[in-house]
Amino acid sequence: MKKKTPFISKLYVALIFLFLYAPIAVMMLFSLNSTSSTYIFSGFSTHWYNEMFKDTVAVQALKNTVLLAVCTALVSTVLGVLAAVGLFNSKSKLYKSAMMTTTNIPMMNPEIVTGIAMMLLFAGSLVNKSDILGFWTLLIAHVTFALPYVILNVIPKLKQFDMHVYEAALDLGCKPIKAFFKVVMPEILSGIITGCVMSFTL
Repeated sequence: MKKKTPFISKLYVALIFLFLYAPIAVMMLFSLNSTSSTYIFSGFSTHWYNEMFKDTVAVQALKNTVLLAVCTALVSTVLGVLAAVGLFNSKSKLYKSAMMTTTNIPMMNPEIVTGIAMMLLFAGSLVNKSDILGFWTLLIAHVTFALPYVILNVIPKLKQFDMHVYEAALDLGCKPIKAFFKVVMPEILSGIITGCVMSFTL
């Protein structure tokens, strides 16, 4: 029989979400304000959105942001799943521990430290200095930030999965790659989607 969640627990969770999302809701509301005030709401208007979409620089920045976010999410998810599977199947505990520690560095490091370190790396390694802050270097940097989140979402799902099912698929004549996509992939899909969404958000 399923236990009911106590009311106090539900209230606690609701208060946390309220605390987290109330500022965003207020910001969204005041973005529709007819005046430029950020504390007195004078009436609904889409004036500021019209102004934003008239600004070609802002629109181009928005396009670049969305493109970068989508590319980061896709690349991070593919690399993260491959890395998670590789780490999970690794027999060496020392290697696995060392790789997990290295993977977690971008999460533990302040973003500004990692960002400056990458900028110095790109500045020292690229021949054409005008490409230092180009799209590709930004993509590499964002993938580096997002990759650990994908790995940390996929590995627990792999640990929950019964590998005997995968082995049974191999015994029945399925090739390893096909067995992965047919048997393993559906079981870890929720972790992959979570990692992809987190990568996009970051």
